Amino acid sequence: MVVGQVADPVDLLIAGAGPGGYAAALRGAQLGRRVTLVDRDGTDGVGGVCLRVGCIPSKALIEVAELAARIGDAGQFGLDARLDRFDMTRFQTWKGGVVDKLCNGVRGLLKSAGVDIVAGELRLTGPDGAIVNPVDGQARFLTFKDLILATGSRPTALADLPFDGKRVLDSTGALAMAAIPKRLAIVGAGYIGLEIGTAFAKLGSQVTMIEVEDRILPAMDPQIARPVARNLDRLGIKVLLGARALGHAKGKIAIAVGGTERMVAADTVVIAVGRMPNGDDLGLDAAGLETGAGGLLAVAADRRLAPHIAAIGDLTPGPALAHKATAEAAVAVEALSGKRAAFAPAAIPAVVFSDPEIATAGLTAAEAADQGMETQVATVPLSVSGRAATLGAGRGFAQIVADKADGTVVGVHLTGPHASELIGEGVLAIEMGATLEDLALAIHAHPTLSEQWGEAADLALGRPLHMSLAGGA
Repeated sequence: MVVGQVADPVDLLIAGAGPGGYAAALRGAQLGRRVTLVDRDGTDGVGGVCLRVGCIPSKALIEVAELAARIGDAGQFGLDARLDRFDMTRFQTWKGGVVDKLCNGVRGLLKSAGVDIVAGELRLTGPDGAIVNPVDGQARFLTFKDLILATGSRPTALADLPFDGKRVLDSTGALAMAAIPKRLAIVGAGYIGLEIGTAFAKLGSQVTMIEVEDRILPAMDPQIARPVARNLDRLGIKVLLGARALGHAKGKIAIAVGGTERMVAADTVVIAVGRMPNGDDLGLDAAGLETGAGGLLAVAADRRLAPHIAAIGDLTPGPALAHKATAEAAVAVEALSGKRAAFAPAAIPAVVFSDPEIATAGLTAAEAADQGMETQVATVPLSVSGRAATLGAGRGFAQIVADKADGTVVGVHLTGPHASELIGEGVLAIEMGATLEDLALAIHAHPTLSEQWGEAADLALGRPLHMSLAGGA
């Protein structure tokens, strides 16, 4: 701090207005804390990457793309329909309205809670001090009683393919395009690349996916991803595995596969190789804090880094998911407010809005085995579901992993339509310590996709209704 500079005292200071930060601000206000929320973009930044340029915009595009695909497939249902064209400009206007409505809703909640929102980038100056540097205006010095760092993450860049905002884009740029690219290359076949590539393929792009590993969704269990991999060919998506992107020029991307270089036509390239935490400019050293592997902050169970400083969301180990950050927010605020709290979920659901969708929570059979657990695994193909048949969907499955000793459910995995909506029951089962018998006895409405849970539980218990014990429908 500059000699003679007066610092403003702050009770609970929060850096970052994304799902973790704004949730922490609201929970802090509920506990009677006087909250100051700092974001680089001030009130315009409320909602963070997720609401403004990530989760919500991408799901809006995916929903529209799925509608277009359904129109194209309508003939099998006896419905003659045709999609003449897709107006990306009109879509962007609609998407903007959706985003604005959601962000304005959060702004209203923060205002009602009395949260003070400050525009600028926060940097620590000591164990209980920080400076906020706005884009325009004078720097503001703060002293805080407690601080929560929730600054999120940003797309990882590639040295050989730097973002230029025109032809080489990150995920944010891809979702803001004014027109559908004729030839689109996606570098990275993880969940972000897969979602974007699938959506644009359904809207008419010739999509090529370039993945350095030997399979798509390399961080997921191969069995879970297999139905999605099979469907990519049906969608006309070309997948190049074991391939490394080298550069882009004159409408082509250079790649290396097995020691051989080749050129692939691509008007636009989207880099989707992961995200990196926004912790490098926080001045952590001034507060005696250090980053660990991958730039992540090693937090305690209550999310604290120091007695009065906590970190949540993408800055911390674990999946970089908005709902994880939101859950961590409550724990951090409560711990800093003198309450006993710990972040110890039995399962954090992960969803890929691919085609078909993927949703997974808890342990896979392999992970359970690594922990020395003997398991029962029951897998029900989507083909036994009457509701799936009415949707014209046959690719996918529901799987339950249970502890063989007592039947406790320890993992749930889905690939199929609306998997994102169905995973909630599985997560609840894991958190509540439900058994196979509990799931089997729960009456599931018919005909629904949720019946897959009951069928899988019955299969594990040796009494399936719609399958033989040999696994056939």
